[in-house]
Amino acid sequence: MPLDHYVTLGRSGLRVSPFALGAMTFGEDAGGAGSSVEESEKILGAYLDRGGNFIDTANFYTNGHSEKILGDWFGARPGRRDRVVLASKFFANLHPGDPNDGGAGRTAILAQLRETLRRLNTDYLDLYWLHNWDRNTPIEETLRTLDDLVRAGTIRYIGFSNTPGWVTAQAQTTAVLRGWTPLIALQVEYSLLARTVEGELAPLALDQGMALVPWSPLKNGFLSGKYRRGATVDDSVRASYVGGPSEDEFVVIDAVTAVADEIGTTPAAAALAWLRARQGTVVPILGARRMAHLEDNLAAVDVTLTPEQLHRLDVVSAPTLNYPADVNGTTRSMLQFAGTTVDGEPSTVYPPLLASAVRY
Repeated sequence: MPLDHYVTLGRSGLRVSPFALGAMTFGEDAGGAGSSVEESEKILGAYLDRGGNFIDTANFYTNGHSEKILGDWFGARPGRRDRVVLASKFFANLHPGDPNDGGAGRTAILAQLRETLRRLNTDYLDLYWLHNWDRNTPIEETLRTLDDLVRAGTIRYIGFSNTPGWVTAQAQTTAVLRGWTPLIALQVEYSLLARTVEGELAPLALDQGMALVPWSPLKNGFLSGKYRRGATVDDSVRASYVGGPSEDEFVVIDAVTAVADEIGTTPAAAALAWLRARQGTVVPILGARRMAHLEDNLAAVDVTLTPEQLHRLDVVSAPTLNYPADVNGTTRSMLQFAGTTVDGEPSTVYPPLLASAVRY
């Protein structure tokens, strides 16, 4: 699925590439493990030249330098900005000592958006994400502020990131019932090494027609192909922040590598292809610190895994989900369907029913 074969982002009129470009690595400021301005611009240009149109950043990435690099690049190329879907996030406080600069209250959102638009050299955002849950602000205040901004044309669509399922469901229900702008997408951690999103948020997104936009789809680079048992990783700045894979993670990495070898592609491409094959609309965010990283990731546009390969990766990476996910899985289908298959889902029979034909 090439980058210029676009998908609709959730229940909206917004068309995006099947892979977004993440700009968290744009800039070499402390804490970013990122790229120089020159390398960042090469990565951006290569992604756009391939037909990509979905770019994601945030107000605090590399202390705002990520947004500034994007704004400078588009500012030097009149007309290009309106041809892309530009997304950023609010929540992070960039001014120590000021309690009102961060979070999702009206004052904070307006102040953060003003600075984001200045750095990005644009007068609107296509998509504005809540970066984290603000438990100190009523969700109605956040939603009403965002709706006002949509009505003013300053932002076009909204989404949530890193927010609990119950809060997200409450927000969506509130927006729909009050006629405010609904959420069209959720940005979540999701990969073969991080599947707990399948407990609450992924089912919610599927039910509500929201797209999933996974961050860290290669789990800190663990699924990129760099990490092999007994081998030293030399090309990973992030390793100094997050360490290396655990034994359990290496079991999944080995399986991904085996599938990649079978079809003659990279582990990164195989892992991303698995993610793209999940239910609903899934648009992974590709992060690249070097051009070579981008090329490895973009190999996924030409990869389609077989049902057997998908199943193999599903099994080896199966997550342990929080209650009540366990009783809503095979136990639920057993009690509900009693040995029949419904909507492609098979079931077993509750054993006591097989032990006796008596029904009272």
